[in-house]
Amino acid sequence: MKSMGMGGSIVSRNILEKKGRLKWCIKEAPVNPVDNGWRFLSDIDTDEFLSHPDNMVVCDWGTVIELEPAVLPIFHMPEGTELTLVKMGRQLRFFHTDTGEELIFDYGL
Repeated sequence: MKSMGMGGSIVSRNILEKKGRLKWCIKEAPVNPVDNGWRFLSDIDTDEFLSHPDNMVVCDWGTVIELEPAVLPIFHMPEGTELTLVKMGRQLRFFHTDTGEELIFDYGL
């Protein structure tokens, strides 16, 4: 996908290679001007897998949207945000990882 000009995110290779599906979304402080702070981990990532830096890839935000369009509305959330993406039937829902509270988006419809 063409760059959206919204910086890069760090994405688990398991998501990119379609071995696992995106499950955890973490917003950290950016490490450089191109970094938007988002980190995306899969449902099959283990501590051992994540301990190897080559298992994480920098991807343009447009690529992340292409992989999982559901993340589009979370882009502007603040640093420190930790979300879990849960598939419930045919729907995808975000929950705050620490509280379990569902994140509801107001699209002004």
